[in-house]
Amino acid sequence: MPQPPVPMTTLTQVLVHTPAYSQMAGALSYLSDATLSPGTLVRVPLGQRELLGVVWEPGPQQANGAALDPAKLRPIAAALDALPPLNASWRALIRFAASYYQRAAGEVALAALPPQLRDLSSEQLARKLKKLAKVAAVAAVASKDFLPTSGAIDDSASQPVMLSAEQRQVIGQFQQNPGPFLLFGATGSGKTEVFMQCTAELLASSPDAQALVMVPEINLTPQLEDRFKARFGACYGADAVVSMHSGMTPAQRLNSWLAAHSGAARIVLGTRMAVFASMPHLKLIIVDEEHDPSYKSGEGARYSARDLAIYRGRLEDAKVLLGSATPSLESWHHSRPAAEGGRYLRLAMPSRIGSGQLPLVRRVDMNHQPKACVISPPLLAAITQRIARGEQSMVFLNRRGYAPVLQCTDCDWKSECPHCSAYRVFHKIDRTLRCHHCGLSERVPRACPACGNPDIAPMGRGTERLEEQLAMLLAEIRRPDGQPVRIVRIDADTTRHKGALEAQLAQVHSGDVDVLVGTQMIAKGHDFRRITLVAAVNPDNALFSSDFRAPERLFSLLMQAAGRAGRDETVATQSEMWLQTFHPTHPLYEALKQHDYPAFAASQLKERQQAAMPPFSFQALVRAEAKSQETAQAFLNLASQAASGQADTAALLAHLTLYPAVPMSIARIADVERAQMLVESPSRTALQRFLTAWQGVLHSTRTLPECKGVMRWAIDVDPLNI
Repeated sequence: MPQPPVPMTTLTQVLVHTPAYSQMAGALSYLSDATLSPGTLVRVPLGQRELLGVVWEPGPQQANGAALDPAKLRPIAAALDALPPLNASWRALIRFAASYYQRAAGEVALAALPPQLRDLSSEQLARKLKKLAKVAAVAAVASKDFLPTSGAIDDSASQPVMLSAEQRQVIGQFQQNPGPFLLFGATGSGKTEVFMQCTAELLASSPDAQALVMVPEINLTPQLEDRFKARFGACYGADAVVSMHSGMTPAQRLNSWLAAHSGAARIVLGTRMAVFASMPHLKLIIVDEEHDPSYKSGEGARYSARDLAIYRGRLEDAKVLLGSATPSLESWHHSRPAAEGGRYLRLAMPSRIGSGQLPLVRRVDMNHQPKACVISPPLLAAITQRIARGEQSMVFLNRRGYAPVLQCTDCDWKSECPHCSAYRVFHKIDRTLRCHHCGLSERVPRACPACGNPDIAPMGRGTERLEEQLAMLLAEIRRPDGQPVRIVRIDADTTRHKGALEAQLAQVHSGDVDVLVGTQMIAKGHDFRRITLVAAVNPDNALFSSDFRAPERLFSLLMQAAGRAGRDETVATQSEMWLQTFHPTHPLYEALKQHDYPAFAASQLKERQQAAMPPFSFQALVRAEAKSQETAQAFLNLASQAASGQADTAALLAHLTLYPAVPMSIARIADVERAQMLVESPSRTALQRFLTAWQGVLHSTRTLPECKGVMRWAIDVDPLNI
């Protein structure tokens, strides 16, 4: 009896989500009944699970026909062929990000895709795409009547926006040059309007062009989304503007991704994850507040979305516009004149829109104020005057909770976390001690757990305590209408519930709030029209930090915070920024008083060049997590020693410095010990070659008996925190 014909099968490489420290970091081989194009999304079995995967180009081994036993290979479960494949530019971006940041390509690729794709059939996807196509067609018909003007349609009225001379000059430079660009504009100079003008011109120039607009934090996305929808919704439809960030539900994230991938979405607004959005017609990338550390991922593939935006722009021939009032020192250095080696074109807007003036910076020398006072008498008087005039004040302290530590006055017990090398923070509002690292939360003890003393007291202060003390100090003060002073606190604790942040911001914008208290969450990106005074209560902590980036972060935060004041040019009052400091003559505060970012940047870059720090050198951190600190450090030190015995790594050691392993600043989190090793080189190429060759050494070192307790390790290229 003749045997039935054996079906033809094709060997197919598929990326799935596997971390770099595993032994399955590359593409896996599967069998397919048909030849699938690279970039096709598939569902594949792995162990007992079924995962989402991306068909990938064969690696060198597969291309050379390396022997694989088909009997040991499993077939692809399903191909999502209703979706167009992820294009070559997107795949090139994934390959570069995985290579540069020393991660597995599957880890990067799959983290960029909505997980819900795994649960949909091709038929369901086809229906969703058909619906999106109808929406896009309706928007295309409506947009034919849209005529771009020198000022696009205003957010609130059908009138052209009147641009300042600086805005017109910057837009002209943007149109005439290829970029990348760094838009260095003072707070309130109208950078967002420039972003929208450039986007409007792009969308009008091509029927399918797409723009990606990135913001550093989720809480800045809704207000920007509202502005973009108000500006472009009437022309292209509200569905042409979508958001992408981790705060969205899985269904929302899927819909936004499909809209971008299909081309129905013309504008994508998102946080750092949006840099990997599949946008087949991408022509413009805008990175707002490009200096913000939030663009650097702190877990998984530790990529910099800002730097990948520059690379993606080059890949896809898209213009890239970085914007900030306080650019990162790396971007500032790259935007020096081309004759000096600069790679970006710097666009400057030093003036505020209209007659708005930058705030006057006042420094309060806390050495001459009453001991242990939280709000100095001069600052309290200034806030009181603003309340009497019906104006708003903002007071920020970059530490939430009531107090960072509880302490026993007898035995010196402190509220340490039993699982982390950190203190639990006292939250008075619900009488809890909370660890902000592992999440442990317990009721405050009635007495000291060590000696039984009932007198345990808070040390230091957070925003909760600051709010309480302000309420006490302003208890007798009245608003112009005779009502009591209204104080609102905005931080991670008060905005945990859905819609809480939006409701609190609405209170501020409507004028129902006299004093706004919060962390850095309120210090950047918000357009508060009624605030005329901003105060930093305790900014000195970062002045003498061991982290060489701390002054840059502090200057940026303070300048951004100062920018929240005096944004409404119709208010005649001189806006002010108050600094309570024990070091009033510090050069950082001198530069801040003059609003002189270029002078500050020049001094910092000079110091970094003398110390051979980035951007004049290149760094990577190798971090290890283990059951004991000794094991974590032993793993790193053994891997360092083994590098000199491997031919491909030993040859590069002359161009590198490998420092000894040390505990991380918070050495233990959730009972896991953490250590790190710094690798530094004056050559980016030498560093990358070494890290790539060192991966095998790290894998083999982990198998040694001395490293038995190592749980995981990771490489962080271009780290922001050391």
